[in-house]
Amino acid sequence: MARSDNPFRWFDSSPEVIRTVVMMYVRFPLSLRQVEDLLAERGIDICHETVRLWWNRFGPMFAGEIRRKRVQAMRHFTPWRWHLDEVFVRINGERHYLWRAVDHEGEILESFVTRTRDKAAALKFLKKAMRRHGPAKAVVTDGLRSYRAALKEIGGAGKQETGRWLNNRVENSHLPFRRRERAMQRFRQMKTLQKLSAVHAAFHNHFNQDRHLISRDNFKARRSAVLAEWKALAV
Repeated sequence: MARSDNPFRWFDSSPEVIRTVVMMYVRFPLSLRQVEDLLAERGIDICHETVRLWWNRFGPMFAGEIRRKRVQAMRHFTPWRWHLDEVFVRINGERHYLWRAVDHEGEILESFVTRTRDKAAALKFLKKAMRRHGPAKAVVTDGLRSYRAALKEIGGAGKQETGRWLNNRVENSHLPFRRRERAMQRFRQMKTLQKLSAVHAAFHNHFNQDRHLISRDNFKARRSAVLAEWKALAV
């Protein structure tokens, strides 16, 4: 017998319900039990542990498919400017660092978790971003010296730009993830933080339509197109 490639074949629930559950939990700052309650109001009876299972199983798969499509489309354009920044996240009381690269349009390019924020961590983060997206023409950072040391080693010291307000774009990109972090009441494992940050970044890129920059009619048309593309994932 031919093996089925349907990723939902072992689950009794429909793919539409699974996609909705994963989208609600990752996209919005909701807890597992809040998602369970919202679905119960709509006649869908599942346990909060089912929500945990589904997002762990299907979240990375959906995010990977979204990321592949967007990276393929972005390769037709030369990367203009990257904005790099790092924020601290506590895991079991210990400080870790979430590095984030954002392009000039607010697209989250890469998320990376490390225990330190020295030159080695910055270099590993830059190489990971460049391996997927290629080199940028300009790199905007804050005053952290690890960036300059890492860029100097890969021959990009002349591309670095620093300034008081130049990095506001990446600073603002941390806010949706911070809201998601508070809903989870922080993290207990480094791999969980890495997984959620990567999945959350892909979901944010997919559903973010810059509503404040476009008309209502254009926003509705784009939202419909995004939802249609979402429903076609893993089909």
